[in-house]
Amino acid sequence: MNTDYDAQPWVKQTLFAAGLYNLLWGMLCVLAPSALLTFVGITSTPVVSQLWQCIGMIVGVYGVGYIIASYDPYRHWAVTLVGLLGKVFGPIGFLVAVANGSLPSRMGWIILANDLIWWIPFAVILWSTIRSYHAVGSAYDLPEADDPLRDIKANTGCYLNDLTNETPQLVVFLRHSGCTFCREALTDISTQRKQIEESGTGIAFVHLGNESEDDDKFFEGYGLQDLPRFSDPECRLYRLFGLDLGGFSQLFGLRVWIRGFVAGFLHSHGRGAVSGNSFQMPGVYLYHRGQILGGFRHDHASDRPDYLALAQQVQQSRQPVTA
Repeated sequence: MNTDYDAQPWVKQTLFAAGLYNLLWGMLCVLAPSALLTFVGITSTPVVSQLWQCIGMIVGVYGVGYIIASYDPYRHWAVTLVGLLGKVFGPIGFLVAVANGSLPSRMGWIILANDLIWWIPFAVILWSTIRSYHAVGSAYDLPEADDPLRDIKANTGCYLNDLTNETPQLVVFLRHSGCTFCREALTDISTQRKQIEESGTGIAFVHLGNESEDDDKFFEGYGLQDLPRFSDPECRLYRLFGLDLGGFSQLFGLRVWIRGFVAGFLHSHGRGAVSGNSFQMPGVYLYHRGQILGGFRHDHASDRPDYLALAQQVQQSRQPVTA
């Protein structure tokens, strides 16, 4: 089985370490409140000490939660989320209190140790959890022996290899139909279709929909409903051709946001509801008789391949070689 999306050892170790830290810090607050209050520059009074001990108990309880979560981090993601929220809102409240003179700035050392240093690891753990959930139930959760070429048929009733044995095909792997860049890709292909087919290359799509009436209407909107398309909601063909789930910068980086604004708003491609695995990366391959003759694997979801140039590689491969 594919274990790439299982929780890595550092994830469990980080949560366990956070749990131990919280327990130790909570115990120190409960057992020696005056010492900690003096360290951060707060006058210790009976009422303040009791409040500090209550805070220590709350922190210690969080420690128990982190330790439990460390044994199955992705299942107990809510504990990490609540912990991260507390570590974000805590410093905000501290800054407000320092600004109005309620708390000394010296207390910032505790904020650094209790909250700030955990931001990045907790955020990365939550991101890893999201990617893992997108892999579960898809090809990325199946045995490597999976062979979608023998199972998945196009809407025309043919298999991909049968189709490409007859004519080289530009096999376009799309993202979900609501994706701005997917819509941009279909517009580009619709515009270049005549030239692509004149180069001796056919066009086939692999998409994440279930071949419903909505899918047919979606492709019809670009005048491409007559082309063969393979429904692959489990991402089996995607994995076979080496396309993986995207990372954070590949899907949500600044470059993607800028291109999304240009394509979605300035060029009016718009966007729609997510339909399928929104983390799946796209790609396009020139495929003929079981061989990949060329291709473009997206580094970012926003990348824009030159489909015509890829298709014309067929003509180049057929040119006679002269001495």
